[in-house]
Amino acid sequence: MIVVTGEFRMPPEALDAARAAMGRVIAASRAEPGCLDYIYAEDILEPGLFRVIERWTDRAALSRHFEMPHMKRWLEERAAMGLTGRQVTAHAVTVSEAL
Repeated sequence: MIVVTGEFRMPPEALDAARAAMGRVIAASRAEPGCLDYIYAEDILEPGLFRVIERWTDRAALSRHFEMPHMKRWLEERAAMGLTGRQVTAHAVTVSEAL
């Protein structure tokens, strides 16, 4: 399994448009083969700071994700809205346990 974690920021004036665009990309991504979870969560204490959590069955599914039309559209939209501070990392997970 591949787990993707990270964060990015959106400027205050773009938040409404960004939330709408994120809703579209989340829904489309969740429908992709190999997507187990796809989440953007806004930080309660820092409006405009979004946390990223994704789970994919394997690296091939994640690689296909980046080629999807909705992801190409999201790349353009987020740049136009002023996304900054993007730090996203993929982790290969071999063992998980409930805590």
